[in-house]
Amino acid sequence: MEYEASRAMPAESRIVFDIAADVAAMHRWLPEEITVRSIADDLAEADSRFYDVREDRDGLMRKAPEQLRLEWGSRGRPDYAGWLQVSDQGAGTSEVVVHLSFLADQPAALGSNRARDVTQRLLQHSLDRLAEEVGRRVTQPGA
Repeated sequence: MEYEASRAMPAESRIVFDIAADVAAMHRWLPEEITVRSIADDLAEADSRFYDVREDRDGLMRKAPEQLRLEWGSRGRPDYAGWLQVSDQGAGTSEVVVHLSFLADQPAALGSNRARDVTQRLLQHSLDRLAEEVGRRVTQPGA
C-alpha cells in the first residue's frame, strides 16, 4: 500500500531540508512513536512503536543533501520504505512530499479504511508540525 502527502513550507528548499534532516530536532515533527538517532554524518537509525503493530520496528535513514531528499526503510526486511523530498516553489517557499510504501502483513499495508485514515492523518500531521518548526526557526533564528 502506498501513501503520499505534500505540504507547502514557508521557506526556501535548502532551509526546509536542513530542518527536516536535523536528527536532533526530528522529535518536534515526527510522530511521537518514532525515535531517530544519528549514527554517521548522513545516516541515522530509527525505532518505531505503533499501537497497532505488535513488534518494534527498526530502520535506517539516509540523507541525500545534494538532492534535498531523505530515504528510509526497515532494517533487514523489505516491508517498509519511504522518502521525503523538498523542492522550491518560488518566492521563498517550498514544498515537501512524503511517500510511504508498506508491504507484507502490516496493518498499513492491508488497506483497511482505519489503517489508511490513521496513516494519512499521521503523514499530514507530521507535515503540519514540520511547517510549524520551519516557521518558528525562520522567524526566530537560532531556535
